[in-house]
Amino acid sequence: MLLAIDVGNTNIVLGVFDGTTLVQSWRLQTLRERTADELGLLVGGLFAYHRLDKSNVHGVVMGSVVPPLTGTTRAMVEQYFGVTALNIEPGVNTGMPIVYDNPSEVGADRIVNGIAAFEQFSRSARPLVIVDFGTATTFDAISAKGEYLGGAICPGVQISADALFQRAARLPRIDVRKPARIVGQTTVGAMESGLFWGYVGMVEGLVRRMSDELGGQAVCVATGGLADMIAPETPLIHHVDPDLTLRGLRIVWERNQRHQ
Repeated sequence: MLLAIDVGNTNIVLGVFDGTTLVQSWRLQTLRERTADELGLLVGGLFAYHRLDKSNVHGVVMGSVVPPLTGTTRAMVEQYFGVTALNIEPGVNTGMPIVYDNPSEVGADRIVNGIAAFEQFSRSARPLVIVDFGTATTFDAISAKGEYLGGAICPGVQISADALFQRAARLPRIDVRKPARIVGQTTVGAMESGLFWGYVGMVEGLVRRMSDELGGQAVCVATGGLADMIAPETPLIHHVDPDLTLRGLRIVWERNQRHQ
């Protein structure tokens, strides 16, 4: 089996693959102060609870956008799984050409998302736009030839909601959800409408403009926490895959094994 680990700013997402099948996945809160032992106990407990044998894990691949946890996670893998994790390095070991001024600046998650989307949805030889609704919302462009071209980074919708609460004294903290109507008739209703429909409008605007810049007719793939909520509200998102990052990590692992 293969263990894939995506170390993000809000969550650490883990997935266990048996071949190409994602057998199990988990989400842990990202805490930069965690030690390798703490991570090892948490992950070991998840394996035990789901009756998965850690000794069957013969490979680990990881991507991290949280530098303080990169070394910690690699140390946990070595101590508790007895293997050396393959750490994703954009422009070095992913197999995807990166047309970017400084390829090392691109987050590992953005590259593996592009790889997974290209593998799954590029049959029509059209460019792709990948939208990842995470702590930040990222938009990434992939050419029809499978090159990473760049993209856009926006504040995540929860960051926007928190900023509104913190900076406006009379506005309450609210959850992000689809409101019953667009014209809000209470303060909370107006905030819900602005956050949700404003975000849908931002997504549509950026996807449309990026698609136009790519020559039109780009295929849009969404992933991340709010993908299932936003995608039904716009025809510009064609596919949703909540496990896109984990699938991309698996693909990069397989590519590196073939080149050994």
